[in-house]
Amino acid sequence: MELLRPEEIERIEREYAQGLPARVIVGLFVEKGIALTEATFRKYVQAGLLPRSKRVGRKGKHQGSQGLYPVSAVRRMNAIKQMMAQGMTLEDIKASFVVFKNHIELASHELGQVFDGYERRLDGKSLGDRNRKEMTSQLRALRVQSRELLQEIARFGSGLTARPGVETSPSDLQ
Repeated sequence: MELLRPEEIERIEREYAQGLPARVIVGLFVEKGIALTEATFRKYVQAGLLPRSKRVGRKGKHQGSQGLYPVSAVRRMNAIKQMMAQGMTLEDIKASFVVFKNHIELASHELGQVFDGYERRLDGKSLGDRNRKEMTSQLRALRVQSRELLQEIARFGSGLTARPGVETSPSDLQ
């Protein structure tokens, strides 16, 4: 069984930057001879091992919407399959860094929305140039600090949950 190589994952990340449906993700692995079904994929999502999809409307009348998974799900699925090939069970994987990574990604997304909201408020407020510049600078610094904190939390979690003898780097789980 040959997993997706880093350059393949990078190509997929560029090609599907807006996200991709479960059937496409499953197909990427099946093409490599890796056993994976949509039912198993959904099971991993429900277990918190993979990020949830977002509903995205299709162009055209009565076209409905489809669930698109963030492209990070491909990298994460590759890491899960790698861990399983190294003898880890789903319970081992759940106890690993993967589940925490989902929480960290969610926190990052939520903080991004908070900062975006503050930026919109700043744009709509009538402030003096000096005050606006000061507050914009402070908000920018807070955004950077939050990003750095989340990265530090991810590094801590990676070290804490690493299983001896199993090499899975935090970048495999992004």
